[in-house]
Amino acid sequence: MRRPCPQKSLNRLLLPLLCCLALLGALGADARAVSAVEAQIRPDTTIVIDGVERIFYNVDAQQVHPILYNGTTYLPVRAIGELMGKNVGWYQDTKTVTLSGVRTDPPVTGVPDAGAQVEDISAQLRDDFTIVVDGVTRTFADANGSRVYPLLYSGSTYLPVRAIGELMGKTVSWDGNTRTVSLDGDSLVTDADFISGGTPAGPAGAPISPEEAKAAALAHAGLAGDAVTFVQVELEWDDGRQIYEIEFYAIAGYQEYDYEIDALTGEIRSFDFDAEHAAPPASGDIGRDRAREIALGKVPGADESHVVKLKQDRDDGRLLYEVEIVYSGTEYELEIDAGTGAVLKFEAEPV
Repeated sequence: MRRPCPQKSLNRLLLPLLCCLALLGALGADARAVSAVEAQIRPDTTIVIDGVERIFYNVDAQQVHPILYNGTTYLPVRAIGELMGKNVGWYQDTKTVTLSGVRTDPPVTGVPDAGAQVEDISAQLRDDFTIVVDGVTRTFADANGSRVYPLLYSGSTYLPVRAIGELMGKTVSWDGNTRTVSLDGDSLVTDADFISGGTPAGPAGAPISPEEAKAAALAHAGLAGDAVTFVQVELEWDDGRQIYEIEFYAIAGYQEYDYEIDALTGEIRSFDFDAEHAAPPASGDIGRDRAREIALGKVPGADESHVVKLKQDRDDGRLLYEVEIVYSGTEYELEIDAGTGAVLKFEAEPV
C-alpha cells in the first residue's frame, strides 16, 4: 500500500492556516489604517496667515475650528486649498485628497460660530489617505522626522499646521500667550524693484486664458454667461503682476461689474458692483440702522464693530448711505439707496 507523501500532507495542513493568517493580516492592516484618537476642538486658537486672521468654513458654510491632537494644531485641508487658489477633490475608491488647478469658485463664507467652546472629540487618524498636490503625492513629517498622517473629523480632512506650512511655502510660528498660530512668507531677496510670492509669467507660469478669467468673474458674481454682455477683457500689468481687467453688464437690470483677476492664480483681487441705473430713485428713508444691516448682509461674518463709516449723502438728487466695512483683511465700500434699500455700489479691495 502506498503511503501518502509527508510533504503533501503537511501542505494540506498548512494551507488553511496560512490563509487564515493572511486574512487576519489584511484585517489588521485595515484596522491600523483607521485609528480612533482623542483630540480637542480649539476655537480659542487664532490662525493668522500673512498678517490676516483667518476663519475657516466647510462646503456647507459651517465654521470649522482648529483641532489639537498630540500637541499639534491641525487645520482643514479644503479651506486651506481655497487660500492656495486650488480646487480640492476627494476620490473615494483610492481615498485620495487632491489639490490642483486654478480655483474659479469663490471662497465659502458663513456666519462665525461665536458660541464654540473647547471640546474633547474622537477623530480618526487616517494613514490610508493619500494627499496629491498638482499631481505629486506628498508625505509629511513632524519636527523629529516622524511620519504624520491626516485626521478625519465630521467629514473634513485635517493636516498638521507644519504640513500646511510646507504646502503654502510659509514659515510656521506659535505664540503660547495668545494661542496664535502664524504662517508667514519669507523673501530670500530684499533688493528688488518689487517682491511677490507668485510665479512670473512665461513658460514656468503662464497666465490663465481670457475664458478662465471670465469664468472666475461670473462665478463670483453668481451670473451665467448668457445673462451678461462683456465690454472689456484685457490682460494688463499692475505693479509687476499680470492681471485681467474685466467689465461686463448684467442684461437684466443693467448692473455694471468690474473685476481685477490675477492672471496667474485666477484670484479675484478686487471687484466693483454698480447698480446706479438699475432702479429709479424712491422717496423716504430706510434709516441708518437698516442701511447698516443691509451692508453687513453683504459681508458675511462682519458685525457692527467692523463698520468704520456710515454716512448719509446725496448723489445726482438721490438720497443714499455710504458705508465702509473693514473685515478679514478686506475693505468694503457700499452705497445704499436710502429710499429702497437697494445696493447701488459694492466694492472690495484688500487692505
